[in-house]
Amino acid sequence: MYRLLPRVVILAQGVFFFALNSNAQILDLPRESPKAQVSQRIGVTDIAIQYSRPVVKGRKVWGGVVPLGDVWRAGANENTTIEFSDPVTVEGKPLPKGVYGLHMIPNENEWTVIFSKNSTSWGSYTYNQGEDALRVAVKPQLAEFREALTYEFDNLKPDSATVAFRWEKIAVPFRVEVNTNEIVQASMQRQLRNWPKWTWQGWDEAANYLLTHKIALNDALKYSDESVVLEERFDNLMTKANVLEALGRKNDAAPIRTKAIAVGSVLQLHSYGRQLKTQGK
Repeated sequence: MYRLLPRVVILAQGVFFFALNSNAQILDLPRESPKAQVSQRIGVTDIAIQYSRPVVKGRKVWGGVVPLGDVWRAGANENTTIEFSDPVTVEGKPLPKGVYGLHMIPNENEWTVIFSKNSTSWGSYTYNQGEDALRVAVKPQLAEFREALTYEFDNLKPDSATVAFRWEKIAVPFRVEVNTNEIVQASMQRQLRNWPKWTWQGWDEAANYLLTHKIALNDALKYSDESVVLEERFDNLMTKANVLEALGRKNDAAPIRTKAIAVGSVLQLHSYGRQLKTQGK
């Protein structure tokens, strides 16, 4: 009889586990809180949010479905996750690139937004504050009613956006910023290292980006030189002349511009003439 006891205990544990999980969804079937994803590119940095969308269904959400003061998965079902392809700052605080579990602590006057290094758990049940990569405090806002929870990107700029959580009549925004120029410069260096050495366009594009944004002009000159060495074109000769002028080297720019005009097509020269006219020259 005593030999049977371990087997009985194991069987009882198995039945208990099955009972706990009898409502767990095994097959790929419609969910009450369907999966969703939203993404946005800022400069060359990608931000992606994966989440599940609970609906209000006439229920009391804040202080009801979602208790105030407790860590919440900021969605439904599995972890809500947010991924950054490059380092960012959130509400002015640095956060390395990577995938994070996104949790929130809702309160009446202030919410805590949590970026956890653990992005694979089910909800917030095993949340551990020791795994936090970052916490920021933000102010909730009254907003237009949303039946289904949603994430959106607002106030999009070349180097920032506001991620907005919205559900019921509450919106919770947090600002994400990227150092676009620094990231683009590093990206250009990686791309040009693998760029075919017999084509001039990539080097010219890189030089023009730096010229347009008035940054790293010595690098812009180096890139335009690389382009011109590969093939002299109206485009890259004009780029080089413009870079030299931006560097204050007008005497060096003049003969390069003259050479560009000599090889330009009718359409290119016409366009250049209109550009000069627009500039009042």
